[in-house]
Amino acid sequence: MAGDPIDGRRWTRKTTYSVAEELRRKGIEVSAKTVARLLRQMDFSLKTNRKNIESGFKRKPGHRARRNRQFMLISAKRRQFESADLPIISVDGKKRELIGNFKNHGRTWRRKALQVNDHDFPSDANGVALPYGIYDVRRNCGTIVLGTSRETSAFAVDAIERWWRSSGRKHYPDAAQLLILADSGGANSPRSRVWKCDLQQKLCNRHQLRVTVCHYPPGASKWNPIEHRLFSEVSRNWQGVPLQTYETALNYISTTTTRAGLQVTATLHTKIYQTGESVSDEEMALLKIRPHRTMPEWTYTITPQNPTRRGKM
Repeated sequence: MAGDPIDGRRWTRKTTYSVAEELRRKGIEVSAKTVARLLRQMDFSLKTNRKNIESGFKRKPGHRARRNRQFMLISAKRRQFESADLPIISVDGKKRELIGNFKNHGRTWRRKALQVNDHDFPSDANGVALPYGIYDVRRNCGTIVLGTSRETSAFAVDAIERWWRSSGRKHYPDAAQLLILADSGGANSPRSRVWKCDLQQKLCNRHQLRVTVCHYPPGASKWNPIEHRLFSEVSRNWQGVPLQTYETALNYISTTTTRAGLQVTATLHTKIYQTGESVSDEEMALLKIRPHRTMPEWTYTITPQNPTRRGKM
């Protein structure tokens, strides 16, 4: 038995078989199935932990109201772009994968189980795969750029620019604006100067696009459409399959479909990225960024400027 020392509540971690055995020792003959049935009659059932309690860093005054305002702002922006027939993309980086004969969680129908390495040592890998996804919300289409170096802000923007060049401008030829929905961390963090600077130069200036970025509040990434409309489907498609080569990973990504008509393309991106890139205050001052007046830290619009180069593009 276990319990809470404060309010006296009690519970048990025993199985129904253990409970039945305890009752038999006390002279009560009962089976494990009967124990389970009686527990269900008393509204007991097996429960998992639920992540519903907000963490301490979120309990700042007004956080919940600010988070709700951001969600309402995102909804309004989506309606605005949809009514104007403008593109909306949801972006994020998926979990880093080791390429090699490693276990991939899940099961597949086979006569014999596949034999894989007993440990996931990076030294045994043929490389790493860093999937960065772009989900076209209006067309229900996904593009995943499979990086082989590091997940940096420069890589994230390169992936978005690659999507626009190969697909975006083809399906939205008259669009001069783009809405990006992103998380508040990782390569597309609103605090990243490189993210904003590269959006300015590689997307806005190069393609003359007016880009509005809406970040989901910290801890709210599960509402980002790419998570449940693209990444979850890719994980389901390659579950139980060792990603032995990059070709294997690309194949399972590009063959991901759903009954709702999801289509996915995948490309390999072998460019090497370095961490630690910085942007000076002077360079930031030249960017044409207009923060939203309601939620300026999570929503902003970048407009084209006269092209300037910052390092290698």
